[in-house]
Amino acid sequence: MKDGPDIARLAALIGDPARANMLSALMTGSALTAGELAAEAGVTPQTASAHLVRLQQGGLLALRKQGRHRYFALKNEEVARVLEGLMGLAARSGHLRSRPGPRNLALRRARVCYNHLAGEMGTALYEALIGGGHVLVTDRTPVLSEAGKSLMRGFGIDVDALSRGRAPLCRECLDWSERRSHLSGSLGRAVFQKIRDLGWATSDQATRIVTFSTSGDRAFGDFVARAAGT
Repeated sequence: MKDGPDIARLAALIGDPARANMLSALMTGSALTAGELAAEAGVTPQTASAHLVRLQQGGLLALRKQGRHRYFALKNEEVARVLEGLMGLAARSGHLRSRPGPRNLALRRARVCYNHLAGEMGTALYEALIGGGHVLVTDRTPVLSEAGKSLMRGFGIDVDALSRGRAPLCRECLDWSERRSHLSGSLGRAVFQKIRDLGWATSDQATRIVTFSTSGDRAFGDFVARAAGT
């Protein structure tokens, strides 16, 4: 056997339909119980438990305990980025689980990708930040500029506190539907949380669809325009 990363083992973990459904359900960024994940996968609780053990051992899931309850979540944002990339590859290759329809269009417009905004609206914001000089990208590594820090502070985000955290401030995530990048990292998470705190949008845990109100859509458009410097 050749030395190096064992992608076959990882692919086998993700490739099982039940486990793939569990991982997709966790792309909302929320932690779910074994029972909830069993329902998502369409398997018995006993079968779900066996799948969850394998996903944990494979480094894809993290177990969180709260009192007597046990919750499962994606191990980290890196796992989410891999899953988002696989979703894009599946979509581009024509491997779709259902025919496109209104729900598909809503997912493409705006959705949750682990803990940040994805879809048309997510990529529009990221490209505006780059175009306006608020995010500088070198060798695919995004860095928030001084102008970007000022913009985010004006949006009510404590950039200094985020910078002191362990997670990278800015990362880009390849969007499966747009085939372009959207903003992730701790800043992407904070921006999406602020959008929800302001009441601009709500997210559906079951579908990952993000729905903007009429006023929220308009306010988001204004913020994108400021980011772009227009």
